[in-house]
Amino acid sequence: MLDRVVSAIEGVTSVTIIAANDDMAHTWLDGATIARDIYPSSGGLAGVHAALSLGSDIIVGAWDMPFVSQLLFKDILDRAIRTRARAVVPESDTTARLEPFCAFYSQRVLEDLDAFLAKGGGSAKSFLASLPDIERIPFADVERFGDPSRILFSVNTPEDLARARAIADQAQ
Repeated sequence: MLDRVVSAIEGVTSVTIIAANDDMAHTWLDGATIARDIYPSSGGLAGVHAALSLGSDIIVGAWDMPFVSQLLFKDILDRAIRTRARAVVPESDTTARLEPFCAFYSQRVLEDLDAFLAKGGGSAKSFLASLPDIERIPFADVERFGDPSRILFSVNTPEDLARARAIADQAQ
């Protein structure tokens, strides 16, 4: 799955950062920079924080989204450049739901994210709601890049993994 996400994101950035605490993470992908959590046990936002702590704006692609689209990543980056928003996040199946781990985050988010995590953190949705200037990519725009239920599909359970394998097999 990691290879699929990296393949999609490589057309948008030349720097690959893996946010991981695993001692073997350096063996997962040649040339990748490893960012370890500063706030362990704080979930995915801790990984975003760790990557931002390296000093650059970032585009995030969760490793468990095997069908994410390179065209969506390009749109995310284009919107970030055009709007200068602190975060650019696509909507998923409802307008109230955002995909915070398929997104752009500016360095200008780091101070707010640091404070959020230092106070105990919470959901990515809560953090995004606290930011004054995020750019939401409307669900209808996400659909231009493919079926959102496929490109934003996240593998979280053994059943999801079986479904992902079936989708991959159908695409071949």
